[in-house]
Amino acid sequence: MTISTSYAAAHKMRDLIADNSQLIMVMGRFGIPMGFADKTVSEVCAEHGVDEKTFLAVTNFVSQKETHYDAINLSSLIGYLKKAHEYFLTFSLPAIRRKLIEAIDCSGSDSIAMLILRFYDEYVVEVRRHMQYENKVVFAYVENLLKGYWQQGYQIATFEGKHSPIGAKLQELKDVIVRYCPENSSYLLYSVLLDIILCEQDLNSHCSIEDNLFVPAAKELEKSIQKQGKVMSEVLAGASTAATDKIDQLSDREKEIVVCIAKGMSNKEIADALFLSVHTVTTHRKNISAKLQIHSTAGLVIYAIANKLVAISEVQ
Repeated sequence: MTISTSYAAAHKMRDLIADNSQLIMVMGRFGIPMGFADKTVSEVCAEHGVDEKTFLAVTNFVSQKETHYDAINLSSLIGYLKKAHEYFLTFSLPAIRRKLIEAIDCSGSDSIAMLILRFYDEYVVEVRRHMQYENKVVFAYVENLLKGYWQQGYQIATFEGKHSPIGAKLQELKDVIVRYCPENSSYLLYSVLLDIILCEQDLNSHCSIEDNLFVPAAKELEKSIQKQGKVMSEVLAGASTAATDKIDQLSDREKEIVVCIAKGMSNKEIADALFLSVHTVTTHRKNISAKLQIHSTAGLVIYAIANKLVAISEVQ
């Protein structure tokens, strides 16, 4: 079945899937299970607590149909994007790695096979860093905007300016495999190549949703909150204006620890790097939270960026 117009609330959910099978993944990331029979989009979304307009915006965008970001519920879209991150990091990319190991036989001394696997592992590290930054900093910032507060020293344009597609390196990996793998390639290798191609397309689509739906909607919200003149005070997931004013209250050691936290280091890693005990690091963290009135990692990350203790590129 082909739906020539944009998807609408009155369309049957199964007709959307028949029109574009890629929407199966979209449904999963919205938490919509199968078994919806002949129910409409509106009925299915209502049944599973999914914002109907956001669902339609994403499905229409993915299907290259007319889409309007101004209908989006940002909280719902952030939930969708976080689920996509979880899918890539905990399922899709690990599954490709397992299949790749079997397909190119990394058990021997084949240097090409090992280089291909190393190439892939380095790429996954980049993707993880990219998505963790979005989860800890970008999404936390917008979630605070949704609460009516904005953080001075950070803007969604900062993310927009540095955001780039993360699927391109998979194209390189595919080319390496095609050019250098043995002539007696198995069906498994062809299968993993297809998985890599599909993952690349999925990642590029994900980044495009962020660029064309999430960023414009977040910028509009940001503009609205800034006009209201509400600067962030103590909020669970963010830094505070009061904290920004208290930069000089932190000792040099405490600033070092904040930098380590922003870089994604655990208490044990911080202790090893600064030659401290884990107990001392824990005590410092309690003192930092008390001084700044920031009680979350995301808040300390935003604080570190806003006060130029770390560059955005250093955030893990």
